Amino acid sequence: MYAQGYFLIAEESDVWGWYGSRDRTLIPLDERFRYPKSLRRVLNQERFTVAINHDFKAVVAGCANRESTWISPELKQIYWELYQTGWAHSFETWQGDELAGGILGIVIGGVFIGESMFYRIPEGSKVAMVKLVEMLRQRRFVMFDAQMMNPHLERFGAYGVKDDEYMVLLDKALHRSCFLF
Repeated sequence: MYAQGYFLIAEESDVWGWYGSRDRTLIPLDERFRYPKSLRRVLNQERFTVAINHDFKAVVAGCANRESTWISPELKQIYWELYQTGWAHSFETWQGDELAGGILGIVIGGVFIGESMFYRIPEGSKVAMVKLVEMLRQRRFVMFDAQMMNPHLERFGAYGVKDDEYMVLLDKALHRSCFLF
């Protein structure tokens, strides 16, 4: 269903389903991507290292560890199965041996669909976002789908697209073979 523009969400009753949206949020993979100068200093300090799928379950747990979360126990299991079949991935930042933050996502063709992100160490998820965008650019991904807008994503240059434009980009992305590693 991801390939048709839908995404998973669980309701508070722990029942999950596929949802679509007339408005989607994309993280730019071009010059529109931006981040604060303060984050540039953090990046220059090289306090964090990045990894892909080093601790997938910990990233899913981190994304679900909130007062109110849509990642139900059943969705955790679904993400684990998607991970085992090569569709779901965790993009992680580490500070030494400690998981600092991460992004949970689905890769289909040339689209990275960001499901959720979290941090344990300040700036951990922001560094993950910058490093993930750099990697997606290098590997010629067509788009980074963030699904829904929020103030945090706006700071990085996230922008909205209507469903018809999204579907054109998704079709283009599905016809490209891209890999995270």
